[in-house]
Amino acid sequence: MASNQQETKVKITVTIVIWSFATGMLAICIPIVAITHSGVILPLTLILAVSGITCTLLSSPRPPIENSPKSTSNLQDLEARIVNLEAICSSNEFEIKKKFQQLDSEG
Repeated sequence: MASNQQETKVKITVTIVIWSFATGMLAICIPIVAITHSGVILPLTLILAVSGITCTLLSSPRPPIENSPKSTSNLQDLEARIVNLEAICSSNEFEIKKKFQQLDSEG
């Protein structure tokens, strides 16, 4: 239950930061709108964008637990693939060096 409360606190904190920046951008929009005579398009777009971001943030699902067996299995699979790729690359590199040596000795 504590992690759920912590997640809620993080979401609220991020929402506060987002809306703080949005308020600053709205303050910047006032002189821009006055100079360009563009009307409410810029501030309305800003408010709609920030509202969409806030809705997405608050409705996002819980992140998976990092130490779950599935994530551990995925991590082990990735590590095995990396080892295989390193082996393939090193063998190809060895073959290329061998060919270069043969070409040097022939030339």
